[in-house]
Amino acid sequence: MPKLTVDGKTIEVAEGKRLVLAVEESGVNIGHRCGGKARCTTCRVKFLKGEPEHMTRAEYQKLTERGLFGKFRLSCQIVCDHDMELQPQMTLESEGWSDTGPAPEPSVMPEGAWFPIEQLKSE
Repeated sequence: MPKLTVDGKTIEVAEGKRLVLAVEESGVNIGHRCGGKARCTTCRVKFLKGEPEHMTRAEYQKLTERGLFGKFRLSCQIVCDHDMELQPQMTLESEGWSDTGPAPEPSVMPEGAWFPIEQLKSE
C-alpha cells in the first residue's frame, strides 16, 4: 500500500484511491469546492516528494488557465499508486469555509486518463 505524508503525518492508503479522498482520510479538511471535477483548483497541493509524472488533460488545462502549472497539482486528478509527500494549499480552516465542498466521487472525474506531462505541454 502506498504511503501518503500530509503536513508531516504519514498514513497508508489503498492503491488507486483518489488523492483528494486520501488527504481527507489523513485528517486534513482539503477543499474540493467543485466536487472533484478539476474546475475550481481548491484541492491544489504542493508536492515535496513523489510528484506523479503524468496528469489528466483536465488538470493540465485548469492549472495552465489559472497560472498554476508547475507550482501545484490538483489532488482530485491524482490516484495513489506510489509514496507521496505533500502540503495542501487550501483547507476549511485556512479559507474560513463552512464546508469543503461536495463529496468527490471515488473515481477521477471528468476523465480518468493520464498522459506524460511533456506530451500535454507539446499539444
